[in-house]
Amino acid sequence: MAFFHAYRFTHFVDKAAEKTEQSSNLSAFEKGKTLLLGVNNPRPENNELPLQAFQNITLKSNRSIACWHIKTNHSKGTVILFHGYGGQKSTMLDKSNKFIKLGYSTLLVDFMGSGGSEGNQTTIGFLEAAQVKTCFNYLKDQGESPIYLFGTSMGAVAILKAIKDYSISPKAIILECPFGSMYETVGARFKMMNVPIFPIAGFLVFWGGVQNGYWAFSHNPKEYAKSISCPTLLLYGAQDLKVSRREIKEIYANLNGKKKLKIYLEAGHENYLIKYQKQWLADVQNFLLQNS
Repeated sequence: MAFFHAYRFTHFVDKAAEKTEQSSNLSAFEKGKTLLLGVNNPRPENNELPLQAFQNITLKSNRSIACWHIKTNHSKGTVILFHGYGGQKSTMLDKSNKFIKLGYSTLLVDFMGSGGSEGNQTTIGFLEAAQVKTCFNYLKDQGESPIYLFGTSMGAVAILKAIKDYSISPKAIILECPFGSMYETVGARFKMMNVPIFPIAGFLVFWGGVQNGYWAFSHNPKEYAKSISCPTLLLYGAQDLKVSRREIKEIYANLNGKKKLKIYLEAGHENYLIKYQKQWLADVQNFLLQNS
């Protein structure tokens, strides 16, 4: 059960397949079926294009990854945007538009397994960290400066791991709701279904790592945070059922550079522009002004 569940969690299926609903919308029978067989996740595809002129870019990393580069006249710098699990670069367009209005160019990225990038596999930020490094180095080689990194959920985790593993040096980073560890994020999904976390979550983490070529129990953003010395803005929704406040506090405590934590009281694990657009924009703008 854990073997197949782990595989389906880390490998997307053909986009024509029907996606499994959120656990909160499932009946008891459907929850049991999902627990036994795993979730069905169609491969994320881009369903929208930028409003601005953009350049399609394909970069060679540990996978071939597709990007949109949107350049702004008299740019204050470039923000690279990394999406979350089950997302794609088009889901970051609304935030890209905000950064562009603030005077920044943007680079929107499809992680491996999503959109125009290679494969159907996701490793929840582990192998994706190398793709963060590739994007950063691409802009650096183009002479663009300063470079900022923005990531939500899995994208935030990949940023933390990239800085820890590859010593890249962005001007500053903005992180939305990164999970504390692989085990905790898997456990949270069982908790949402009112299913005991032990021992199934551990089996799933084990097999997920084996299938994807790494030791998943060592995938701990809380530890990666100890390697961060650049300015960091950490954003979190207090109603988040997938990431606990304890995880956020531990990540925040481990950050070594200049840091700021903002909590949106009525937001969950979602796009913060839905409920807190003005506050999000003010928080991000102030952070960028202070770290320009």
